[in-house]
Amino acid sequence: MSAGAPSGAGGRADDGQGGGGLRASLSGLTTRGRSFLAAGIAAAVCAYVLGQGALLRVGLLLALLPLLCVYALHRTRYRVSGSRRLTPGRVPAGAEARVQLRMDNTSRLPTGLLMLQDRVPYVLGPRPRFVLDRVEPGGRREVSYRVRSDLRGRYPLGPLQLRLTDPFGLVELTRSFSTFDTLTVIPRTEPLPPVRLSGESSGYGDGSRRSLALAGDDDVIPRGYRRGDDLRRVHWRSTARYGELMVRREEQPQRSRATVLLDTRRLAFEGAGPDSAFEWAVSAAASSLVHLLEQGYATRLLTDTGDSVPGLGGGGFTSGGHESAEAAGMMMDTLAVVGHSDGTGLARAYDAVRGGGGGGFGEAGGDGLLIAFFGDLDDVQTELAATMRQRTGGAVAFVLDSATWSGQPARDQALPPVEQRLRRLRDAGWTALAAPPGVAFGELWRHAGTTAFGTGTSGGRV
Repeated sequence: MSAGAPSGAGGRADDGQGGGGLRASLSGLTTRGRSFLAAGIAAAVCAYVLGQGALLRVGLLLALLPLLCVYALHRTRYRVSGSRRLTPGRVPAGAEARVQLRMDNTSRLPTGLLMLQDRVPYVLGPRPRFVLDRVEPGGRREVSYRVRSDLRGRYPLGPLQLRLTDPFGLVELTRSFSTFDTLTVIPRTEPLPPVRLSGESSGYGDGSRRSLALAGDDDVIPRGYRRGDDLRRVHWRSTARYGELMVRREEQPQRSRATVLLDTRRLAFEGAGPDSAFEWAVSAAASSLVHLLEQGYATRLLTDTGDSVPGLGGGGFTSGGHESAEAAGMMMDTLAVVGHSDGTGLARAYDAVRGGGGGGFGEAGGDGLLIAFFGDLDDVQTELAATMRQRTGGAVAFVLDSATWSGQPARDQALPPVEQRLRRLRDAGWTALAAPPGVAFGELWRHAGTTAFGTGTSGGRV
């Protein structure tokens, strides 16, 4: 039996001679099998020295038994195919995914006892092992197990391994299928309450819908009829005025834009693990992205490196409909594997927000909303973050202080106190809040909306 080279969700293992030959099968001797072989050889040597014929027969039996088992198992001829189904393929941290394994005996011979083992990373739990009874020709066996991880990331599942043993437990051969699946563990998200924040475009939202509903026929901008236009869109008053068939334009209201900026600098965060400040920031950024997409915003994800999620058009901003769902998946996949950067500043992020990388808010400022998650900021980076506000219609910052999260003095003693950083951002027009350990992001989000609205900043509901 040897592993094939399958593709897709399953594979096949068969009996061919290419599994490493008889020599490779000898390496499958278990501790018991090696002990039998060693005892048989030792008994045969002693029988030869002492001239004991009975002992020689016993030694030959002990030595030949494991060798015969190796040969019998090596010559076993049947074909087995296996498949794996992972549901779902993308789960939040702490949630479970179900893995279903299926084995099919595609040969005309029944199988012996099979031991099935799937290779999984240790963070997903113990390695699952199953014992399958004799599988009849054309038969099928299905088993399943669950995996979960408190750490986000992308984890390979597989390859699936099939182990054959003889009835005496002297030989154990392992054959692997070549396919594997990938489980993506995304950050935890929490539902956010609708609040009023600045940055809502005047061409989108409740106000836009009201203005469109109150618009009369005189507000319609017609155009000439084109072949294929729906006759129900004919604007008869304009037709009578211009003397030719005119139809109503179908103008698409402008969508509000929002950028979620995640500071990933290694020097800006201390600690690691699910309860660290950086993991909190990643989870909060994911919650913001999901909420903004649900509210209809054209959204993009930026990091301090200035990079946005690849594969999105329009400067990284999402579109509507099916593309938004696809973009949300891509953003979650990006946040699943995002790590610390080696950058020391926010200059690249500033250029991306300013529009230097294309698709920004414009050189003269814009009506977009900027939501940022900052780690430790020194005086220079605080000033740079403050100037980002000039390029946006509204800006909300959540600042995490490493000294507060770690309970130890900051590594950089020159860092200004967190209140001083918040005061500078607020003076520049930011809605800036500190994010202490253990706080629920939903409460901070609600407080940010209350703060922004209470200061008289005009905005829309998000």
